[in-house]
Amino acid sequence: MLGAIIGDIVGSVYEFNNYKAKDFDPFFHPRAFFTDDTVCTVAVADALVNGIDPAIALRTWGRRYEKNGGWGARFAQWLGSDDEGPYNSYGNGAGMRVSPAGLLAESIDHAIRLSDHVTAVTHNHPQGMRGAAATSVAIHLARTGMAATAIRAEIVARFGYDLSMSVDEIRPWYRYNERALDTVPQALTCALEGTDYEDAIRNAISIGGDSDTVAAIAGGLAEALFGIPEGIAETGWGKLPDDMKPLLIALYARVQGPQEDRN
Repeated sequence: MLGAIIGDIVGSVYEFNNYKAKDFDPFFHPRAFFTDDTVCTVAVADALVNGIDPAIALRTWGRRYEKNGGWGARFAQWLGSDDEGPYNSYGNGAGMRVSPAGLLAESIDHAIRLSDHVTAVTHNHPQGMRGAAATSVAIHLARTGMAATAIRAEIVARFGYDLSMSVDEIRPWYRYNERALDTVPQALTCALEGTDYEDAIRNAISIGGDSDTVAAIAGGLAEALFGIPEGIAETGWGKLPDDMKPLLIALYARVQGPQEDRN
């Protein structure tokens, strides 16, 4: 979960000012901040850890940080209503917030069930559901120790995504897109091709597009694959408000803590 949040923070300054290379410096830009992606990820953690209706959790956290900005127009409308149901979204918002489900899952089927539970309240279009489920399953598989090549094969077989292109092949043509179908495969590739956590995030920023969301999705998987280096984790933690931190602590207590950096 912290891996997804750090991806969001790092990508925040590049969402509308893409940087199509991996050599951006510093890793955390001075203006980097957590966006709606982090707020929604925390809400999903709250729903799963504390047994709260996902719609209530998303509205509670979303309204608390409404001025943070970055909300999609349709989600913002849903956020402002107390009784509006799902709106058939096929956007990437479900994939960027689902990392807690992958971390808590005990099996592939469980990863999908948890993902569906927190996704269907808004993104009930098949593509929105698929993007979140694929992300959740990939994170679960990485936590079991499955190698990146095997995770790639499982995601292709189970969800039908084309993961054949490398990061270098994606970068020249990739443009801003908020559809799950055109975000999740690329983001997962950035993590699966990474050599460590930082490299995965640099891959995600380098392809451009919806940078904070791409990096959030990639970051959630990269954390499960590699762990987060201590210095990066400390800096990311320091950029979060105090009311979010207890939820991260509670979630990691359920999954026996964030994985240590494996490198």
